[in-house]
Amino acid sequence: MDDWATPEGYYATLDREFHFDDDPCKFGGLYRDINGLEREWGSRVFVNPPYSRPGPWVRKAIAESKRGKLVVMLLKADTSTSWFHDLVLPNAEIRWIKGRLRFSNQGRAPFPSMLAIFRERHA
Repeated sequence: MDDWATPEGYYATLDREFHFDDDPCKFGGLYRDINGLEREWGSRVFVNPPYSRPGPWVRKAIAESKRGKLVVMLLKADTSTSWFHDLVLPNAEIRWIKGRLRFSNQGRAPFPSMLAIFRERHA
């Protein structure tokens, strides 16, 4: 299942630090009218992408960070994947999340999570 709604309290804590002005995955990454991958993102962005295919979202985050934008992504902490080694590791600050998040719509996650923070200095 791809729809892991960000825990509201966790998002609020991140928003206090980063002051987000956009969330292209607000509706589970699948906008009914606008595809979050195809539109321009704001300047301070939070992204919780579909967990089955984070690669396109991570590539978009890298591109947006090269334009001077800040992108904070909540991702499944899967270091066995090529998207982690090829895209996240060389381009983002990583914050490991202790324990398992309790997602708003799914309960406790069966996987660990991490934050990948893309900003111009890492691009």
